[in-house]
Amino acid sequence: MRPLGIEGAWALEPKVFPDDRGSFHEWYRGTEFREATGYDLTLAQANCSVSRRGVLRGLHFSDVPPGQAKYITCVRGTVLDVVVDIRVGSPTFGRWEALRLDDTDHHAAFLAEGLGHAFMALTDDATVIYLCSTGYAPEREHGVDPLDPELGIAWPRRITPILSPKDAQAPSLAEARETGLLPTYEACAARYEHLRNGPA
Repeated sequence: MRPLGIEGAWALEPKVFPDDRGSFHEWYRGTEFREATGYDLTLAQANCSVSRRGVLRGLHFSDVPPGQAKYITCVRGTVLDVVVDIRVGSPTFGRWEALRLDDTDHHAAFLAEGLGHAFMALTDDATVIYLCSTGYAPEREHGVDPLDPELGIAWPRRITPILSPKDAQAPSLAEARETGLLPTYEACAARYEHLRNGPA
């Protein structure tokens, strides 16, 4: 796993073994995950979303604690996957990084609790699967406008973004911060420490 420039975010770039039958690759390895993060990935839910070209899902995050970590890959088509540091007090607050996930290279991404996540489908029927550390809890789920100019995420210019009504009405990063919606870096750091060491 390769650490990204935002603490708590990694990219996995597995070796793909093609042959005349198809191909094989390992998109998750527990020992490698633990070596990178210092803890095991707790699997509480697995999701699959299928999107037509232009669909933009996010920017989503969950209250910390407990938060929701995500391990993501694209098994059909191509998406631009984006992680955003929305942890108030973080040295990289407001920074984002983008990864191309597709069904050729089979790269994956891991986002720790407290980070924002969004992706745009670059092809029709783009199919994303992700493992989640906690189950869906509507009362703890929130969003930030993925088109917020302050964030300045470089979405593809030639593709018109298609957002759900909920995502289209999400607050800007500044509004979310002002209303106390965003997780704090302190709470996230405590959560990561808890995962590494267990209860005190």
